[in-house]
Amino acid sequence: MLDFTLTKYSKLPLNAVVGYIKYFLNETDDRSAVEQFNERYRHGGGWNPFDGFTMDDNLFITYPGDSALPPLAIAEFREQKIIIYPHSFVAILNPDKTFEVSRMD
Repeated sequence: MLDFTLTKYSKLPLNAVVGYIKYFLNETDDRSAVEQFNERYRHGGGWNPFDGFTMDDNLFITYPGDSALPPLAIAEFREQKIIIYPHSFVAILNPDKTFEVSRMD
């Protein structure tokens, strides 16, 4: 189970922000976060990244034509960051600043 920390942008309690996502990744499983999310998030159809998001240095994500979304909770998973956003968006941020965003509601 991942240990998430709320950011200053969250107005909700940790369990309301994170939900079951904290149970989808296991450090003892050698597979990547994408592979684990894809298998364990069955009712939502797995990990399905959206193209077109940008991320700034403060970890806000923006989709063209939409307002920026602030990070609500963050966890470390190996060398990656797992970031939860409003509207059930989740990002996997790599050390080289590349990332993927999927919706996990």
